[in-house]
Formats: sequence, structure tokens, C-alpha cells
Amino acid sequence: MENVTQILTAIHGGDQAAAAQLLPLVYDELRRLAAGNMARESAGHTLNATALVHEAYLRLIGSSPDIGWNHRGHFFAAAAESMRRILVDHARKKHAHKRGGEHQRVPLDDVQIAAPETDIDLLALDEALTRLASIDAEAAKLVQLRYFSGLTTAQAAECMGTSTRTAERLWAFARAWLYREMAGD
Repeated sequence: MENVTQILTAIHGGDQAAAAQLLPLVYDELRRLAAGNMARESAGHTLNATALVHEAYLRLIGSSPDIGWNHRGHFFAAAAESMRRILVDHARKKHAHKRGGEHQRVPLDDVQIAAPETDIDLLALDEALTRLASIDAEAAKLVQLRYFSGLTTAQAAECMGTSTRTAERLWAFARAWLYREMAGD
């Protein structure tokens, strides 16, 4: 079984061996998506791309194997959502009072950080994305596919089953809407 869609159908049908065949086929692409997500995170993040892929895969396959995916794009959209939730949960735990979220790290020496700090607040983005989903679910799904999966507009349009031009319009709207919401204007 080399076709991802066929393997996903077999997993939905209860074939335990199919789950073992799926990971090698999708691992490289999931790893690339996770690396893109982790590149936007701040330096010193305790998760890495490999851990993010494994956690997302376990949430997708391990916890609820009865979920049926329509096609490969549906699976990767679910993986993007899973990665988003993992990163948001991690950010919430990091900012929690009982975990010392209010404390600032003190540098031990004057070493320059190789990667610049990200200025995107993941919790604010998640809240804004949730509000966007209540206004325009397709725009929110497109943002998830573009931002958390690293897909191009054309790839996201294909996953959503829409035209590239429609996806470009949704992307322009979603970016402007999120910018306004997150800037607080």
C-alpha cells in the first residue's frame, strides 16, 4: 500500500498494520511542516520539530484511529491543526503562573542569539484565529494551512478544494483581519 489515501482508509477500517505503513510515507513532509512551525518560535523552545511531529502523529493516529480522512490533504490539514494545538498548549503552559510564566530569563553571558526572537504572540494569534473562524471558517482554515503547515496558497487551495484565486482573496482578507485584531486598532 503506497498510496496515503488507501492507507488512511485502511486505518479507518481497523487495519493496525496500516498505521505502521503510514508514518514512513508522511514523516518527511510532517517533519518539514514542523520545522517551519518551530522556525517561527522563540529561541530556547523546549519542543523541537521531531517532538512536534511525533506528538501530532500520536494525537492523529494513536488517540482516535476511528477518524476517517477523505484524502491526503485532509490528513495534512488535521496534522496542521494538531501542531497548532500542541504549540498553543505549550505556550499556555509556559505562561502559566504556577510554572513561572511571569518570570524573565536572565542571560548568563553576552553571547549573541543566532535566531531573532519572534514577535508573534502565539496565544494572541490563536485567540484571533478562533474569532476569525466564527466569522469566516474558510479564511481561518486557510491561515492554518498557510501558517502552521507552511503550504503555499496553491497547495492550501488544493487541500480546501477551492481555486487559487479564491484562496488568494481569502488570504488577503485573513491577513488584514488578523493584523487589525492583533494590533488592537
